[in-house]
Amino acid sequence: PLAFESFDLRGYDVVISVSSAFSHGVITPTGSVHICYCLTPARFLWDYHRYSERERIGAVARGVLPAVLAWLRLWDQLGARRVDHFVSISRTVQARVRKIYGRESEVLYPPVNARSIPLGRDRDDFFLIISRLVPYKRIDVAIEAFNELKRPLWIVGAGRDEARLRALANSNVRFLGRLSTEEVWDLMGRCQALIFPGEEDFGIVPLEVQAAGRPVIALAAGGALETVLEGKTGAFFGEQTPEALAEAVRAFPADGFDPEAIRQHALNFDQEVFQRRFRAMVERKREGGRKGGRME
Repeated sequence: PLAFESFDLRGYDVVISVSSAFSHGVITPTGSVHICYCLTPARFLWDYHRYSERERIGAVARGVLPAVLAWLRLWDQLGARRVDHFVSISRTVQARVRKIYGRESEVLYPPVNARSIPLGRDRDDFFLIISRLVPYKRIDVAIEAFNELKRPLWIVGAGRDEARLRALANSNVRFLGRLSTEEVWDLMGRCQALIFPGEEDFGIVPLEVQAAGRPVIALAAGGALETVLEGKTGAFFGEQTPEALAEAVRAFPADGFDPEAIRQHALNFDQEVFQRRFRAMVERKREGGRKGGRME
């Protein structure tokens, strides 16, 4: 917080902060317009118990953190008052901004490098996960489901939870580590479907896989509800449990999706679309001046 408050922004008529924590707290000069593109109000501040329940936080830290986080939450709300216009990356984040900051915001979906990803032509028999291997992503739910299903699950990514996940997995689950962009694109185009077991604020990977023409099986929560079309570009499972995911995979119609139609949906989120909409939004907010949508 103190670092962002120290920025000297004199001379700027428009300031754009991109924030998942503290950058929205910059102090801008009188007469300028501050637009915050909000990725989410900080999870570790406002959803601490769920965020931390699977993290290895020591006893000393757990004793000290509540007081520190209480101060940071006060500062975070003060910082939000300095913003003239909030723009949220999804309706999920829009609802959090309204609840936590008491501010209205419009939704502008993040950019996806969709047009560069080649459409897959040859389908293989594996399901795919592309993710950082950290606890809140809930990769363990997918591994337990595929242990039961005994179907191939390939996992791309690395992270501090990898050792635990490897110990949990049976031989049908493969860990591929970090791969090149081209290698990842190849797997996207060949997989049966992407498995997306966590709740995300938006989620870029599901749209990247859809750009390759492949469907998504996602938890019915968070940003996936705004990017995956049930029965057209993927399917949902309702509970974050191995049993619910396994049932969704069993019911998944492997031949029930049109790759071209899936890709066309993903192109609605392409970088060029974002750039055009973002530029128009900034000009509109700039012309409107300091008329932020605070809730009464």
